[in-house]
Amino acid sequence: MANIDVKDLLNAGVHFGHLTRKWNPNMAPYIYMERNGIHIINLYKTAAKIDEASEAMQKIAASGRKILFVATKKQAKDIVASHAGSINMPYITERWPGGMLTNFVTIRKAVKKMAAIDRMKKDGTFETLSKKEKLQVNRLRAKLEKNLGSITDMTRLPAALFVVDIKREHIAIKEAQKLKIPIFAMVDTNSDPRDVDFVIPANDDASKSVEKILSLVTQSVAVGLKNRQAEKDAENKGKEDEAAAKAAPAVEAAPVAEAAPVVEAPVVETPAAEVPTKEEGEAPTEA
Repeated sequence: MANIDVKDLLNAGVHFGHLTRKWNPNMAPYIYMERNGIHIINLYKTAAKIDEASEAMQKIAASGRKILFVATKKQAKDIVASHAGSINMPYITERWPGGMLTNFVTIRKAVKKMAAIDRMKKDGTFETLSKKEKLQVNRLRAKLEKNLGSITDMTRLPAALFVVDIKREHIAIKEAQKLKIPIFAMVDTNSDPRDVDFVIPANDDASKSVEKILSLVTQSVAVGLKNRQAEKDAENKGKEDEAAAKAAPAVEAAPVAEAAPVVEAPVVETPAAEVPTKEEGEAPTEA
């Protein structure tokens, strides 16, 4: 679970909302006050929502599933690419490709085409092409890398989306809703929180604010991944121990040597020495 300090959120400018005339009334529960024509977000509610979202994202990561991070606005794209890349999660920071989720099979074909071009360069097939064909292939590879390079490892639909600025990424939101994929998002005061499953009320325009929120949630995802790895290691160790126990030959107990029977020596009776007796009528011998 993320370690959240309200003062850190305040210093990062997370509390600054949009102009009051641009607000969405559904964001009223998360607004603390209005100052100089700008809505101020209640940071205590933001901290609670970060905590809730972080716990859910940690569980998803621990289950081994992917979370797709989406941010195409200039001030957020590099931050999202850095944080998502550090935890090996897919991300979209260029234009959202239409059908990214609802037509995922076609997107995977484009990713496979990129892999096929790489194989051509390795096995020497690329060198047999003409100069013009090489140029076209390189341009196609660069375009695919720019738009889809960050999702090459995403072989199936993500378990969740994390979005920065749901108004800008409304197509991604609609596709996720259609497929019932949970949505985590930074929601500013000009957006409708009802489109999001896990709302984090925050300033989605300032880079410092985006940096702070992303660092907290990715920290929780990293903990989830670490827990999953620990479980895998423990499971593998258990299997190895079990296999070793089966492979080891059973050690039979050495037979206990039987005690040799005690042979009793026969008792030999020694006959008493015969004393000669004086016969009758024999005269006594004089000294």
